[in-house]
Amino acid sequence: MSATAAGTVYFDGACPLCRKEIAHYRRRAGAEAIDWVDAATCDPAVLGADLPREAALARLHVRRADGSLVSGAAAFATIWNSLPGYRWLAGLAARRPLLAVMETAYAGFLRLRPLWRRAAASPAPLSEQALADLRDGHALEAATVQFFRGILITARDGETRAATAYELAVAHLRLKRLQQWLPAARRGRLLPLWRVTGWCAGAASALAGRRAAGAASAALRRAVDRHYAAQVEQLAARADLADLRSTLAACRLWTAERDSAPAHPRIQPRLDALGWTVIAGNGAERAAAAPRRA
Repeated sequence: MSATAAGTVYFDGACPLCRKEIAHYRRRAGAEAIDWVDAATCDPAVLGADLPREAALARLHVRRADGSLVSGAAAFATIWNSLPGYRWLAGLAARRPLLAVMETAYAGFLRLRPLWRRAAASPAPLSEQALADLRDGHALEAATVQFFRGILITARDGETRAATAYELAVAHLRLKRLQQWLPAARRGRLLPLWRVTGWCAGAASALAGRRAAGAASAALRRAVDRHYAAQVEQLAARADLADLRSTLAACRLWTAERDSAPAHPRIQPRLDALGWTVIAGNGAERAAAAPRRA
């Protein structure tokens, strides 16, 4: 892990626990050299073009002194490295197995955080057509969440688990955002089937090895990205659905947010021949289209 010090910390001030922890760090020696930014209330320009507010609220982010942006466990390690009293902890986090464990624990915290974060305002009602379109993305994300859960439970490789924990946290956040718009009664009837299928696909790819898991994860990310790109384009001319379009655009940005996740290894040609990219990509797109047939 890089020893680069923190320049700016972006935290969610609407989360009482997050706010309390940041307040603790700000009282430590060395904290005066760091800019502490509440992403829930600051001007969007303060975050920078590479950090949308939705992403900044989803995870702790730190912009290092060299300008690079990290999040999650890597962000905490960077803060610790900037505070003299915590540098021993940063040294421990520099060990890759521990950093992977920290990332997994942080992903678990993100799952619980909505229980005490201030509730956001309910979105405006949507038209029947908009609700029907939104079911596509919800089915896709439901399958995606289970896919990464299948990998996380089955994989034994530390790098694969760390990368998957990150992707699971982000996919779960996207799913929650879509659920804020889509009433439970309007969700696809085949969701249980696609959840089981997604989990089995993830577990099978992990059992085939870390490179197979990386290939399947990459294919799934591409399918998710294509889906959101199409949805955002469809809503481009709908001024009455600007808020929904903004949500979908943010979800697409989260799909590409990989700053702190360990990169999967290069895919070997022999694994491409096994069809992991085809299975994951086509399977995700079928999950997205399933609600229209349900």
